[in-house]
Amino acid sequence: MLIHPWDSVSDDTEWQYWLADHDFGQLAVSGPPGEAPQVQPLHFVYDAERGEVLTHLARPNPMWPALEAAPEVLLSVVDDYAFVPGPWQAAPDEPAEHGAPTSFYAAVQLRCRAHVVDDPALKADLLDRQVGHFQPEGGSARVAVGEVPYGRMLSGLRGIRLEVLDVRAKFKYANHRAPEVRARIADELTARDAPGDRAAREHLLRRNPV
Repeated sequence: MLIHPWDSVSDDTEWQYWLADHDFGQLAVSGPPGEAPQVQPLHFVYDAERGEVLTHLARPNPMWPALEAAPEVLLSVVDDYAFVPGPWQAAPDEPAEHGAPTSFYAAVQLRCRAHVVDDPALKADLLDRQVGHFQPEGGSARVAVGEVPYGRMLSGLRGIRLEVLDVRAKFKYANHRAPEVRARIADELTARDAPGDRAAREHLLRRNPV
C-alpha cells in the first residue's frame, strides 16, 4: 500500500481510535507455491493493550493448511470510502474538467503472526471475549467448555490469535490540496450525501480543517 506523507497518520492514536470502531476486515494468507493468496472476510477483536487480534474460523475452512504453513499474515481493514469526481479536485486556477478523479478511503493493515488456538479452555476464552465485544449489552450465555449452549460447538471451530508485528495506516482525504479545493470537496460531499460521503467528509475536515 502506497502511503504519501500527506496521507500518513499523525500518530498511533489516530489509527487505533478508528480501528476501535471497525471490526470487520479481510485476512490474507499466502497460498501454496504457484497459487494465489487466500482471503477470508471476518469479524475480529483488536486488543491494543496486548497488541493482538482475536478471531476464529470454522474447522472445515480450507484456509487452515495455508495458515499453518505460512503463519505470517495480513489483516486488511478498509472503510469510509468515497469516489471523488475530477471537477471537485480541480485547482483554483484550472478548468474544472482538468481535475483528476480519485478515491477517498481509510485503511489499516496489520501484519501479524498467526497462532492457532485449539485448546478447549483457551478457545472458549477467546470466543467469550469476542462475544463480549460484539454484544456488550449481554443477551447471550458465556462460552465455556462443557456448558450449554456453546460448549458443544467448540469442536467445530478453531481460534486464531494474531500477534501484531507491524501496522501500516492511511487516511486518503485530500490533505495536500489547497484549502479552497478541500472546502469545495466538503460541500460537494454534503450535497451528494451518498453512502460513505458523510464519513469521508468528517475525515477531510478532521485532518485539515478548512
